[in-house]
Amino acid sequence: MSLLVVLEHDRGKWVEANDEALTAARKLASDMGVELHAALVGVGARDLVSQAATGGAAVVHLCEHEVLTDYGPDAVGETVAQLVASINPSAITAVGTSRGNEVLAQLAARADLPFVANCMTVAPSDGPWSMTRVQWGGSLLEDATLDAPTKVLSFGHHSVVAEVADAPGAGEVREFAPALDPAMAATIVRDRDVQTAGVTLSTAPVVISGGRGVGSAEGFDQLEELAELLGGRVGCSRAVTNLGWRNHTDQVGQTGTRIAPEIYIATGISGAIQHWVGAMASKRILAINTDAEANMVTKADYAVIADLHKVVPAITAEIRRRQG
Repeated sequence: MSLLVVLEHDRGKWVEANDEALTAARKLASDMGVELHAALVGVGARDLVSQAATGGAAVVHLCEHEVLTDYGPDAVGETVAQLVASINPSAITAVGTSRGNEVLAQLAARADLPFVANCMTVAPSDGPWSMTRVQWGGSLLEDATLDAPTKVLSFGHHSVVAEVADAPGAGEVREFAPALDPAMAATIVRDRDVQTAGVTLSTAPVVISGGRGVGSAEGFDQLEELAELLGGRVGCSRAVTNLGWRNHTDQVGQTGTRIAPEIYIATGISGAIQHWVGAMASKRILAINTDAEANMVTKADYAVIADLHKVVPAITAEIRRRQG
């Protein structure tokens, strides 16, 4: 008996979400009393076997085919479906990134199985499993049960704190060659347009966002200056993008980017639920706002009730002073 965790990568580059996936899968496999297996699919996957083993995988299924030159939902989903049919695991899981959920949805549809996405907690049993999952973009937690011969579920991205395995797994490599129709190459990624170099909004350790209270597009200059000093990125609320002050790619929120920095500094942001959904995985939140009752202020770990146009330059000046 086994639990299969589907890992993702970008042409052989390890994705940080895999650390969450392996952490959640190790615990779930232990609770189930089964062996942990991992699936790595496509070109470059072979280079990541040792990392999967370090994360606790006893067996690593290396899935390669000439069609799998890059990511493609049809080809990867079919590959995982064929692997599952071959090894018959008790459950299959991944982290609920866009790719993780897409691949598991493909698997579930092909195998005619139910799929529960974005779980926070999972309690396996001999009968139906119980779990709590995120719904409505994070504004609702739903208690659910899953009754199926093979369980398919994902863990919500950033809902699991990645931890180092107490001991590595054996990492036994098992080659798997799926039978793929060449037509599946139609949805394989062909090329990429890299719009952002270096740290991105979703990976930045420090994110400083501005809302309507910043006052203008030019008002973000002071946030950019502070972000540069702290090695972070600048984000914004939906109100700001609606006003045309910043591009949508900078938006933090349910319909923007979900972030999980070490610290999130929210300036002039009221904190509507849609914005909170994108920011709630932050390790610490500092709110700067003139309204002590603003939703972002009441949810923050720290708050400064003052004009951001005075506070932000003061922080910048103090950092520069300490840097000499």
